Amino acid sequence: MTSSRPYLIRALYEWIVDNGLTPYLLVNAEHEGLVAPMEYVDAGKLVLNVAPRAVHNLAMGNEAVEFSARFGGVPQDVRVPVMAVMAIYARENGQGMLFGEADEEGGDGPSSGGPDDDGPNGGPDGGGSRPNLRVVK
Repeated sequence: MTSSRPYLIRALYEWIVDNGLTPYLLVNAEHEGLVAPMEYVDAGKLVLNVAPRAVHNLAMGNEAVEFSARFGGVPQDVRVPVMAVMAIYARENGQGMLFGEADEEGGDGPSSGGPDDDGPNGGPDGGGSRPNLRVVK
């Protein structure tokens, strides 16, 4: 079977946007095929705001998430391979889904259970504190 990750990313994106929240992608910045502004990478991770007001020409395919956005006022095209997406979550409350590394081999599924696993004190990494990452708008 094909990977469920791109379908889950699309579904959670729609759910977050429908609830008036801001969808963020947590991305593995070291993943092969990533095209993004690397000056915003922190600790090998990149956080991307993919809200409709922040991006243009958003395409969420089965292989990659692609869009155009401004970084420091400079328009850039971004391509994030689906397997580089570590999590998708709402900025305002942290609700979303963290994807496990086992997904690389087709053993899809969230690493910790469900869309609201990060709770009020957990970040998208499922830990006890929010990650120390810069927000890219």
